[in-house]
Amino acid sequence: MTVSTITLQTPHGSARVHLHPADNPRAAIVLGHGAGGGIAAPDLVTVTKAALECDVSVALVEQPYRVAGRRSPPRAAVLDAAWISIVQQLVEGPLAGIALITGGRSSGARVACRTAAATGAVGVLCVAFPLVAPSGVSRQDEIDAVEVSVLVVQGASDRFGIPEPTARRSVVIVRGDHGLKSDLAAVGEAVAPWLLVQVALVD
Repeated sequence: MTVSTITLQTPHGSARVHLHPADNPRAAIVLGHGAGGGIAAPDLVTVTKAALECDVSVALVEQPYRVAGRRSPPRAAVLDAAWISIVQQLVEGPLAGIALITGGRSSGARVACRTAAATGAVGVLCVAFPLVAPSGVSRQDEIDAVEVSVLVVQGASDRFGIPEPTARRSVVIVRGDHGLKSDLAAVGEAVAPWLLVQVALVD
């Protein structure tokens, strides 16, 4: 497997994408980072490994504000527009011809939920979805709006709350807080079977 990094232009600046191609990809997952973090977050590294073992290629996306060296994210509309542009370029280029799953951790999960329909995702993976904002405002509407299969992997003591499961949404609770560093093996064990189901549905 050869990991490559490409730069893509978006309406809001340059984004970086780190491509981890599976040897015989059956699908691809595009993952976004948290608001103040990056793609090296331990849970994203764990998800990447689990996906590759399921023959799912991985694209780890650095949003333009991070590429520009800023830690604070812009407003949601800016994040979403950049994300949609990135995903469109990926499905027209290195990820062409295979089913697409989107997702991310924390803020990246929110972006994937809000843009699921626009990107044509067949599933959305939410790692540490921040259900309640620090202000107390609920983001329930963002995750409820997704009309495809959703997997939420959430720490049992996540200070931002835990979404409830629904007919379309599976929720796996693992040991730990919002950082999901306490039991990374459990994160991978939650993600792998869900990915295999999504792949089987599109094969």
